[in-house]
Amino acid sequence: MNIPKGLIVPKNVTDALRTVKYPGSNEDIVALDMPQEIRIAGKRISFSLVFQKSDDPNIEAVVLASEKAIKEYIGDDVEIEENISVKFIHDMSRPILPNVKNIIAVASGKGGVGKSTVAVNLAIALSASGKKVGLLDADIFGPSIPTMFGAQNDRPRAEKIDGKDFINPLEKFGVKFLSVGFFVDPDSALIWRGSMASSALKQLITEGNWGELDYLLLDLPPGTSDIHLTVVQTVPVTGALIVTTPQDVALADVVRGANMFQSKSIDVPVLGMIENMAWFTPAELPDNKYYIFGKDGGKKLADKLGIPLLGQIPIVQSIREGGDEGVPVAADNNSVLQQVFAEIAKEVEHRVHIRNIQRAPTKVVKVSRK
Repeated sequence: MNIPKGLIVPKNVTDALRTVKYPGSNEDIVALDMPQEIRIAGKRISFSLVFQKSDDPNIEAVVLASEKAIKEYIGDDVEIEENISVKFIHDMSRPILPNVKNIIAVASGKGGVGKSTVAVNLAIALSASGKKVGLLDADIFGPSIPTMFGAQNDRPRAEKIDGKDFINPLEKFGVKFLSVGFFVDPDSALIWRGSMASSALKQLITEGNWGELDYLLLDLPPGTSDIHLTVVQTVPVTGALIVTTPQDVALADVVRGANMFQSKSIDVPVLGMIENMAWFTPAELPDNKYYIFGKDGGKKLADKLGIPLLGQIPIVQSIREGGDEGVPVAADNNSVLQQVFAEIAKEVEHRVHIRNIQRAPTKVVKVSRK
């Protein structure tokens, strides 16, 4: 093979590799679709060889034969040694959420602390700061995101991409969102076994057409459950936010939630805590604060656990009204709480930035159950 100087192209590489037979087979490695990701930079040639199994006894022989064929048919002066990477079939599956930079779990130790309300308003505040944001309602047994976005009667549409069906999220207030609530009868109780709920959630994650996002927030069910395990086993969670209220009964559950994320087997960093219902301020007395559930309980626990407190949200009637009416306070320019959520969003961005500097990207968790 006579390759003109400086004109090496991928076809030259595949032509050379067609001379390499897979041991014990009459087929060459190109016919078996083993060479992939061919790259050429001057005289430097690199590519991957994909094998069926990691214990294939022919790996070394095929790599060496490929190096020899490249040099023989393209030229002795090409750089090929150490430039062939070995991969296996199980490594070549389509990556999940490849264009999502940060996946944030929004969790709570118990129900009734306003976790979903915080998740929705935080997502809107992040979007208002110029970020591309998605929100997945992973609270399978109590989906509330459709109501909070005023989208109870809307339905996402499917789209076929590269022969595979995907679900296009709805979008409102600059936030893309999906919920299992779009696919079940809202008047019927959602009673599923754990495996059914986990399967539904995984489908929303893997088949959602999320596109490019700076943040994907996952509104998790309260407590700890199979849903939490499904999430960390399906996607690499960048970090977790924990929502609580100041009273002792809520704070006790926060410790369990934080310990779950930070356990050795899961190892998802807790980015911070958000204290909801921190105090009550009557509309007619805007300067007064009444600590109905106790004062600074979340702040004190955050200090004790070494977790940053990202913000305190007061009890204001407009928060409930905004959620019920489909116009969250973070999207209401007339709401005094819009700035509160803007400040929390700024804190979240900062904590994510610090986390990404200090730690390597999170990997999907491998959890074994006995």
